[in-house]
Amino acid sequence: MQRRDFLRKSAGAGMLAAVRPYARVLGANDDIRVAVVGFRSHGRSHIRNYSRMQGVRIAALCDCDRDILDRETTNLAKQGTKVVAFVDIRKLLEQKDIDAISVVTPNHWHALATIWACQAGKDVCVEKPVSHNIWEGRRMVEAARKYRRVVQADLDRRSQHNHDQAIAFLHSGALGKVLAVRSFNYKYRPSIGKTDGQGHIPETVDYDLWCGPAKKGPINRNELHYDWHWVWDTGGGEIANNGPHHLDVARWALGEKSLARRVMSLGGRFGYDDAGETPNTMITLFDYPSAPVIYEVRGLPGKPGTKEMDAFRAMTGKGAVQGIRRGRGDNLSTLVQCEQGYIDVSAGTAFDYSGKVIRQFDNSGSVDAQSNFIRAVRSRKIEDIKTDIEEGHLSTSLCHMGNISYRLGAAVTPEVIRERMQDDRDAMEAFARFTEHLAVHGLDLNKTPAVLGPWLRMDSSTERFTGPHAEQANGLLRRQYRMPYVVPERV
Repeated sequence: MQRRDFLRKSAGAGMLAAVRPYARVLGANDDIRVAVVGFRSHGRSHIRNYSRMQGVRIAALCDCDRDILDRETTNLAKQGTKVVAFVDIRKLLEQKDIDAISVVTPNHWHALATIWACQAGKDVCVEKPVSHNIWEGRRMVEAARKYRRVVQADLDRRSQHNHDQAIAFLHSGALGKVLAVRSFNYKYRPSIGKTDGQGHIPETVDYDLWCGPAKKGPINRNELHYDWHWVWDTGGGEIANNGPHHLDVARWALGEKSLARRVMSLGGRFGYDDAGETPNTMITLFDYPSAPVIYEVRGLPGKPGTKEMDAFRAMTGKGAVQGIRRGRGDNLSTLVQCEQGYIDVSAGTAFDYSGKVIRQFDNSGSVDAQSNFIRAVRSRKIEDIKTDIEEGHLSTSLCHMGNISYRLGAAVTPEVIRERMQDDRDAMEAFARFTEHLAVHGLDLNKTPAVLGPWLRMDSSTERFTGPHAEQANGLLRRQYRMPYVVPERV
């Protein structure tokens, strides 16, 4: 039995029944005391959701930006909730009166915060992507199992009832065999600028803590916050930003419990010259035994001078158009193409190939991911974790795999790309639309070539690449950590 399988089976056998000696045993009427770590942006939704729950008390907040920390503690005080404020997560985790934390920091902090929290006897809800790289994601799973903690990946598509119903309908075989899964991530992303090391770091930020495991030095972009997404040392681009949601749905739809056996990416950072390193236009192909997964990223709008994104569309083998959606700023969805129709999972709708609605799935009664997390914290039942950390790790690792192929790639002509893809109709169709989209912005791939990454083969049992390019690819499975912010070899 593989070590990973042993850990999973151990979890299924009741890993949550036991509690670390320094973790509080919760009674049915006890308040669960929660801390939120990081809330300049999305973390505020965690604060809001916990504040609405009966039997849950926000007891502490933690952020390395003192201005943001003061703002949210003041807001809660006005609502009658007094919390303890921490700049340093290590000080927070020393507190015995905290039962659980939400980690809503930048990506490069997710793994270390989660592992430290498990070691301190805290349960964890960690935002997507759960990790900054594949290696540390596996360490997170190991920490959750070793310390018997509830660790939920906040991939909240599994918390929505219409998604549950859509996937159940798909698995019933009502639409026949799955032929392909297509995910579209069309979200407007402007330039982040370039400053030659003179980017703004607010005086209210403890910059050493903000950097944590990442390199500490000047920044080449205009702003410290949020734009870290588009720099390899702290983020992973759009595929790592929203991709974990979509690729989690893809794995769920296919019933796959492992990583894809092969991956290949192509793309580039088109339309502006800035400090961003990650692609803003990208196609990633995942080779699963059950069906292929095609993931598309667009950060440039549908046409210059607007923020409106393209409608997503794809052609079936019979020439039918599937997945038109217009009239929205962003267009994000996952389409599962089957023999007798397709499902737009995000819309909770099944169609036939004439465009007729076969089934509309009801989303009433859905709850937020934090509510699912709290239910599991109280019950100590692994089945109550809507997206267990291992599921989150696998879906996030697909994003990392796509980025690794891209990072090992080279700029090539469109002819080379077509030659590589000529036996894959779905990939060729996606690349044709990729080319058309860039042409609208005056970008000619013969003059501004795309980067084509190699096909990389993955051994999911070891979570290491094999075959051609394996040595280079495995070198990107983990990062160099900065002392003392080091993810340990053994958790």
